[in-house]
Amino acid sequence: MFNELADSLQIIINGISHNYLFVLSVIGILWGILLVNRLMRGLFCLLGVYPRRLFGLIGIIFSPFIHYHYEHLLFNCLPLFLLMNFILLNGCRLFYTVSIGIILIAGGLTWLFGRRAVHYGASHVIMGYFGYLLCSAFVSFSILTLGLAGIAIYYFGGALLSIFPVEDRVSWESHLFGLIAGVIMCFLLSNYYLVI
Repeated sequence: MFNELADSLQIIINGISHNYLFVLSVIGILWGILLVNRLMRGLFCLLGVYPRRLFGLIGIIFSPFIHYHYEHLLFNCLPLFLLMNFILLNGCRLFYTVSIGIILIAGGLTWLFGRRAVHYGASHVIMGYFGYLLCSAFVSFSILTLGLAGIAIYYFGGALLSIFPVEDRVSWESHLFGLIAGVIMCFLLSNYYLVI
């Protein structure tokens, strides 16, 4: 068991050391978009999800990349960095498949069922990764999947509270649908990929 634990830890360390530049590049792009959005006085926020409005459909694709407040993106950076690295342990193909699936499912559900407001930010993708990792601990039970789920819960378990309507300015709907989307993607892909 200790050997398996050591091997799992080595896999995580090797994965992060291999993928961290890519993950930092994605986060850097998000900061660049935020800065341009601030300079344009929030014009990019029009690319958010507007539920049940035809022009809001574009937000399904673009909303994860849009932030307006520095704090919003800052609080998303650490979970994005860690969870993206965890998903990347199975390679880029799975990462892109999971990410696109989460973006489309969570964005689509938010468009269908979200309250009348603009929904944007990477939080639903983060919750999707979180849901994927939690689900993978059950679907593909191993020391590694349990460890990744445990780390995610330890550091980001409080994020589960964001799926409830506590604050008016927080899109709890997109957080909830992101979590659901991650679980759906885990079950869909478990037959085609080794889930971490």
